[in-house]
Amino acid sequence: MNTAVSPLPDDIEALKALVLAATRQADLATQRAADAEARLANAQAQASATEAMIAHLKLQIAKLRREQYGPSAERTRRLLDQMELQLGDLEADAAEDILIAAAAAEKATSVAAFDRKRPSRKPFPEHLPRERVVVPAPCTCPACGGSRLSKLGEDVTETLEVIPRAWKVIQTVREKFSCRDCETITQPPAPFHVVPRGWAGPSFLAMVLFEKYGQHQPLNRQAERFGREGVPISVSTLADQVGAACFALMPIFQLIEAHVFAAQRLHGDDTTVPVMAKGKTDTGRLWNYVRDDRPFGGADPPAVVFRYSRDRRGEHPQAHLATWSGILQADAFAGYNELYAADRKAGLILEAGCFAHARRKFFELADVEGAARKKSRGEKTGQIYPIALEAVQRLDALFEIERTIIGKSADERLAVRHALSAPLMAELHTWLTAQLAKLSRHHDLAKAINYMLRRWAGFSLFLTDGRVCLTNNAAERALRCVPLGRKAWLFCGSDRGGQRAAIVYSLIQTCRLNDVDPQAWLADVLARIAECPVSKLADLLPWNRQTRQA
Repeated sequence: MNTAVSPLPDDIEALKALVLAATRQADLATQRAADAEARLANAQAQASATEAMIAHLKLQIAKLRREQYGPSAERTRRLLDQMELQLGDLEADAAEDILIAAAAAEKATSVAAFDRKRPSRKPFPEHLPRERVVVPAPCTCPACGGSRLSKLGEDVTETLEVIPRAWKVIQTVREKFSCRDCETITQPPAPFHVVPRGWAGPSFLAMVLFEKYGQHQPLNRQAERFGREGVPISVSTLADQVGAACFALMPIFQLIEAHVFAAQRLHGDDTTVPVMAKGKTDTGRLWNYVRDDRPFGGADPPAVVFRYSRDRRGEHPQAHLATWSGILQADAFAGYNELYAADRKAGLILEAGCFAHARRKFFELADVEGAARKKSRGEKTGQIYPIALEAVQRLDALFEIERTIIGKSADERLAVRHALSAPLMAELHTWLTAQLAKLSRHHDLAKAINYMLRRWAGFSLFLTDGRVCLTNNAAERALRCVPLGRKAWLFCGSDRGGQRAAIVYSLIQTCRLNDVDPQAWLADVLARIAECPVSKLADLLPWNRQTRQA
């Protein structure tokens, strides 16, 4: 029988050396694994940071392109919103990967943690209150034990914190007194309330209104949140307060309305708004009319008025503008046509065409990038027309001129347009007429060309009046709050609900046009309007609040 020979030595010292060598090899293997894991985590963190930076730069480029070249459109706005969401997720991924890399680097010996370069953070706003928390200093020197310590200075670390919303009940006490001589009982008068015998304070009402119409939070969601905070309030009770507050704010709305329709030039637009009906949902309309004289250096403050209707018949804008005359910048909706009649009794309304609408029709036929995206998704793509592309380029040349004269006086704008824009418009008209002769009348390009040629007087009005803008984007921007809100509140509960929405939208959007905080302004107005004399109501308008604060 053959005896198996062990490969291990019999000597104890030799065995100890062998075990020690094996342990060192294992430690080295573990360290190499930790280093490899740290390098992998660093690479992942760097890749995440790079991806977030690329997304950030893409978003900035998209915003700059939109500001410089593209008109404000819902599609573009949605794309930017999507990019914002994607950037937020990528930034969160990068922050998480950096923490993972730092944890892995602690276990490694030869790999340092990845340090992501970030832009310097702005200091916290000065108006925020500061709570000073002093960390107790040692009474004796930790090195020698001496007690003769002298303060050299201090380092301050600021941390942003939030205090949860606090509710309170204000008790207004009115003491009664009786005269011992004549036995007459006297008592101070009751304080004014926004709602007669109301229980809601102005700040609370302003919050409910702004959440509903400015932040698109329906009353049922607000009631749920209030209940979780320990203040149960029913939806019907909140609705009562909204109705009463809208009634109280009606004089301010009427002043804004009078200011808007005193303008010589208006932007007009409309959008759909679903309205509940018996067994179905009807499609109502919210119209808006914007006064904004800032493009031609006007001193009057901007404002917007919303109106509600159950349908889109032309009688509605005709009723809205029944006593108004001036320049109307709007789309080619046929309901406006009677307003442009030369023999109109209330006065002449001049039509100013919107170049953004005209450009959009050509852009859709020349959208090379959009066609490429559809093709990559396997979707059917339309044909890209060189004529449409050239039309877009010709229109962009006009927009480029307009960007150089924004904010200048009407006379200065008109002089630049006569010198630069008028020759381009003449060439554009000749070119469009020549292209139309080559196309079938049913061709999509022919429809886009006819959209301009049939309204050429309206599109050329900016050459004779420096107050006219090239686009109707002011109305579209002010109207954007409605499609944003539709996604949250879904529909109006009734026609009266649509009318209330029009009132509050007018107030909130006018505040935004004047760079005034809508909720703070609503709280201020609701607190003061009950005891404000009619002759002083104009002091409560948003632009006058801005003047008072300045």
